[in-house]
Amino acid sequence: MHTIVSPLVPTAPAPHDEETLDPRDWEELRRLGHRMVDEALGFLATARERPAWRPTPPELHDRFRSPVPLQGAGPEAAYRAFLEDVRPWPLGNIHPRFWGWVCGTGTPLTALAAMLSASANTSGAGFDCAATLVEEQTVRWLRELLGFPPGGFGLLVSGGSVANLTALAVARRVQAEHDVLAEGAAAAPRAPVVYASRDTHGSVRRAVELLGLGRSALRAIDVDADRRIRVDELERAVRADRDAGRHPEIVVGNAGTVTSGAVDDLAALADLCAREGLWLHVDGCIGAPAWLCAEARPLLEGLQRADSLSFDLHKWLYMPFSAGCVLLRSEEEARDTFADGASYLARTQGGTRGHARWFGDLGIELTRPDRALPVWMSLREQGSERFGHMIAKNLAQARYLAQRVSREPELELLAPAPLNVVTFRYLPRGAAPGARGGALDELNAALAVRIQESGVAVPSTAVLDGRLGLRVAITNHRSRMSDFDVFVEALLALGRELAAAAPQASEA
Repeated sequence: MHTIVSPLVPTAPAPHDEETLDPRDWEELRRLGHRMVDEALGFLATARERPAWRPTPPELHDRFRSPVPLQGAGPEAAYRAFLEDVRPWPLGNIHPRFWGWVCGTGTPLTALAAMLSASANTSGAGFDCAATLVEEQTVRWLRELLGFPPGGFGLLVSGGSVANLTALAVARRVQAEHDVLAEGAAAAPRAPVVYASRDTHGSVRRAVELLGLGRSALRAIDVDADRRIRVDELERAVRADRDAGRHPEIVVGNAGTVTSGAVDDLAALADLCAREGLWLHVDGCIGAPAWLCAEARPLLEGLQRADSLSFDLHKWLYMPFSAGCVLLRSEEEARDTFADGASYLARTQGGTRGHARWFGDLGIELTRPDRALPVWMSLREQGSERFGHMIAKNLAQARYLAQRVSREPELELLAPAPLNVVTFRYLPRGAAPGARGGALDELNAALAVRIQESGVAVPSTAVLDGRLGLRVAITNHRSRMSDFDVFVEALLALGRELAAAAPQASEA
């Protein structure tokens, strides 16, 4: 380890009468830290040996109602409380059969990288420091990996919700017919309109609301049999809005919807937006990383023509929470949207603000953690080809599960599975395929809870065309083909047990 000491920096004495939060005994903390690392890695290495999830018991909730401690008990006691009350009840997304809510898994090295980042505790706002260079390089790498055009701008954010909000804020300012930042949304000469398929993630609706446009500004366009946005209906909606005196501004395309993994015809959307003068934003938080896999690229054709793209690295790139990304074609458009020109953030001639990009001028957050280091280290550790191979494995697993579901008379596939999301339901003997009904929905909702509480696997649920089903989102590098057989067999057994107790579901 090399320590750089400047001869111009005086070394102050260390009096013992001034308090600090540093340990009195660094060696004692070092020993505890080594133990923490060893036990954390052991926890990861044995993930398969534990249940995928287990509920927190009532007595644990009671312990978490204790008052704030007035006197400290020391690092050993704090760690012991973690081991007793926190570690035994994780969410479980590091488990190989956790496929709920599109939660990624992380990797051992990225866990250590997060510790390294926390030890430096660098602000990610943008200063003349190595962390700024790491984020700049990481974003350039991500642009290259996803085939996005060179130049432009990218920013690491907390996740897809903030990525979508950031992109739509820039799009709204660029597309507006007035100075929306100075005058506000209400001063628009014509009512602005945003378009997205009805399967688009709810964060897009929230972004439209937060931008002051109101829900009435969001057009939910119907989907086809493959659950892709109907481009013909979209085009008719744009023309109808123009004829009615409204101002079409933004189209949101999906590179993988949250309920089925459907990918909109991005090339057709890009053509339409070019003709109509609209901003094309692609929500790729589910499926954009599939571009790293050659077999999936034809499905994502047109992705690179978007004006902005959002995606999550903590989903299908296996990074630790939280790491989302937004890419735009123009850094200047982002700066014009977010920079406020405050004197305390002004550039200086030299010093910490002399030569650095100020990320706080390019997005919503000024207070930003250093999200880039785990991503940067992981890309260096694994290489982009390895991630492509993992994504290809997940695609093959999704196909395998969809085929297995299709072969089982008691299971019904609710939508095609073009990427890594498989949505299906349990259909008891005697129930008609395609049937809708409260009893069937209740049965499948109960089945999702039972399979989770069994500890065998964790799916989530989704509703497609009025039918509630189980959703398996495969972004897990630890999953094996055999895990899906274990899951299906357990699901069938639990489904039969529940159907026997609620026979009305078979009559739906």
